[in-house]
Amino acid sequence: MIVDLPSTTTSQVNKKMVELRESGGAVALGRVLTLVIVTDDSSETEQAIQAANEASREHPARVIVVAKGVRQAAARLDAQIRIGGDAGASEVVVLRVYGELAEEGAASVVPLLLPDAPVVAWWPNDSPEYPAEDPVGALAHRRITDAAAEPDPIDALGARARSYVNGDTDLAWSRLTSWRALLAAALDQPPFEPIRGATVSGEADSPSTDLLAGWLASSLDIPVHRKVSQAGPGIVSAVLERPSGNVEVVRPDGRIGYLTQPGQPDRRVALERRAVRDCLAEELRRLGPDEIYESTLRGLSEVVRQDSEESTEGSEPVSAGQQS
Repeated sequence: MIVDLPSTTTSQVNKKMVELRESGGAVALGRVLTLVIVTDDSSETEQAIQAANEASREHPARVIVVAKGVRQAAARLDAQIRIGGDAGASEVVVLRVYGELAEEGAASVVPLLLPDAPVVAWWPNDSPEYPAEDPVGALAHRRITDAAAEPDPIDALGARARSYVNGDTDLAWSRLTSWRALLAAALDQPPFEPIRGATVSGEADSPSTDLLAGWLASSLDIPVHRKVSQAGPGIVSAVLERPSGNVEVVRPDGRIGYLTQPGQPDRRVALERRAVRDCLAEELRRLGPDEIYESTLRGLSEVVRQDSEESTEGSEPVSAGQQS
């Protein structure tokens, strides 16, 4: 069910939601959190709502969408309430704010927050430079950004490293989960030799490739080179150097990876690029600090970034966000 409330107030929205629950028998007691989505009022708003609806099947939530419209227009709030089949396992409130209200998103959100429930803020596209200092971000226990959706993903990743506080995370980090699990499992098998260095290759504007390199640098305390490759989308390969032979994971097509280890047959592994809904659902499982993500951001400054897959001689480490 979808109910439109043009030129309304948050008080009227709350009242209508109570009426809909009483008439339809729906309850809000099963909601485990409030997810606030902040975006511009565009076609991408619906994509974000769809991803939240699918993620809500694992994390039932009240989803509040702050869709910022034209700033030069007269101040106005248009609301839309979605429940039932149009809202997955959640209840969705879309707030389209115009004029001065577009800069006061937090004021529209506060009256609609679930009592005594965690608040998660998500910016699917452009995010503030300091999410924790944003009016909506200041309300949230967890703040989710997506560097890959920014105009300059690598520069955005550098901003994440500079602005990090406990509770921050990024979907570019969630996209690494399968890679991290595969590489960790490979190192848990003999021979148990020290890793002398690593090389990670991927698209030039892939923040997940940078984060994978930063994770290896911070976790293993080894020199890591980050190379640019056009052989496939996103992360293309990761090579860990060992005395008896390298551990290599190559994913040329964005779907199937190939794991090569000394003394073992080559393996095909599922490494399909993760959908936004899956990354969002993973991030909603954790509401506290992510220490591994924090150390990975610090590790970015230790990574040697290159323009191509040529020799690494003469390369120098670059700070996070500095483009080569």
